[in-house]
Amino acid sequence: MAEERYVALLRGINVGGKNIIAMADLRASFEAMGFARVQTYIQSGNVVFSLPGKARKVGSGKVGPSKATPKSTAKLSLSIEAALSDTFAYTALVVLVSARDLAAVVAQAPPGFGTQADKYRYDVIFPKPPVTPALALPQLSTKPGVDVALAGDHALYFRRLIAKATQSRLSKLTQLPLYQTVTIRNWNTITRLLALLK
Repeated sequence: MAEERYVALLRGINVGGKNIIAMADLRASFEAMGFARVQTYIQSGNVVFSLPGKARKVGSGKVGPSKATPKSTAKLSLSIEAALSDTFAYTALVVLVSARDLAAVVAQAPPGFGTQADKYRYDVIFPKPPVTPALALPQLSTKPGVDVALAGDHALYFRRLIAKATQSRLSKLTQLPLYQTVTIRNWNTITRLLALLK
């Protein structure tokens, strides 16, 4: 049976001197959970891995069916969070994205998104279920003429004008309760992770 491929997007590690985790240790922890083909990408906490087709045990919880479903993905995410929290002594928050869903994130990007890197900064905001992009979008403030934010099925797309980056309201996200349930990656990271998943 074909293996399932995922990326775990860890929130709040190796930022501002907090929750420092070496990538070698992070890879080892995922391998200890029983995952295969584990890779990390940059220091911000991006872990690509495979879940073999049959159900497996991760930590103390049993992973659900081999075909990714919202219920099985949520269960797997909770198991990974519990294992990381235990191993690294911090409160882990993980947004788990299947290879299929990450491909959809790239495919659903607004026209031209990511194509003018000299003019705009492009970020993708992943809410942790049960929060959805549609629910999160109204909470995300934008500055007219500087920011554009749109919701897709799996993520929010945020574009900022570099020339007026200091006026962008993306930084205000850190002051909102929503910030505790999202993780952000730039567009280059997303496309690289998709390539690794393949």
